[in-house]
Amino acid sequence: MDLSSISPILLVASIMVSATPILFAAIGEMVVEKSGVLNLGVEGMMITGAVVGFAVAVNTSSPILGFAAAAVAGAVLSAAFAVLVLFLLSNQVATGLGLTLVGLGLSSLIGKPYEGMKSPTLPKLDIPLLSDLPVVGPMLFSHDLMVYVSLALVVAVWAFLKHSRAGLILRAVGESHDSAHALGYKVVHVRLMAILFGGACSGLGGAYLSLVRVPQWTEGMTAGAGWIALAIVVFASWRAGRILVGAYLFGGVTVLQLNLQAAGANVPVALLSASPYLITIIVLVIISARGAHGAPASLGRAFHASH
Repeated sequence: MDLSSISPILLVASIMVSATPILFAAIGEMVVEKSGVLNLGVEGMMITGAVVGFAVAVNTSSPILGFAAAAVAGAVLSAAFAVLVLFLLSNQVATGLGLTLVGLGLSSLIGKPYEGMKSPTLPKLDIPLLSDLPVVGPMLFSHDLMVYVSLALVVAVWAFLKHSRAGLILRAVGESHDSAHALGYKVVHVRLMAILFGGACSGLGGAYLSLVRVPQWTEGMTAGAGWIALAIVVFASWRAGRILVGAYLFGGVTVLQLNLQAAGANVPVALLSASPYLITIIVLVIISARGAHGAPASLGRAFHASH
């Protein structure tokens, strides 16, 4: 095994790219769950965002329009979920799983004509002065726009939840929807906004896969990224800063196993490929055993104003 072929600079840069789609999806899902709704349809919204973003980018030659369309597609799909769980009071777990199946089927249908095509991709943003720094420059300051948007989004969500009145209301709805309703807050409206935001973030995460990370459309290309995003929300105990750490850890393991394969590691390829998912499961088991949760108290519970 030749470890000298692994460049630390390229490794860190690759981790940032690898973590970005999961970071988008996880931070969006965290906001949804903070409002007391469990949406297991992240995978479906990501894959729909991936195919819609790809199709729009190919037809308009604009990756930015592709990202915008992907966010809208994710939000539209999440709106269907919102109608079912908020107004028709359907089971959140079953509806979320249904959303994933719909997303996978829809993406397969839309993506058929686009298989094998290449899409226009986002250019690298070389940040003046910072990108010229030795070692740190290429690692951190020579990425595309969406890497920095994802990081800014984490900071914005953290500030929103911690320091804004709207964020406080959203957390109150997630902790006790009956108390929030008694105080006059519109529980359904708050949850609807959170679900739409989560859907848009998942769509952006999916589009990042098909427009930047692998600039082409392949059926099923999310490959479980939506489920990992859901696991990272639990791993992070519903905190924005930890979501960032979790996404980058998973991105790191994913990139490292690819580099080890390329370096000829004497480990079965199947085991290396499965390692990111195995490590995620182990971390979740440890967290569950410790009992360190911090989940919103009303998470997964249906709300009706007459209750």
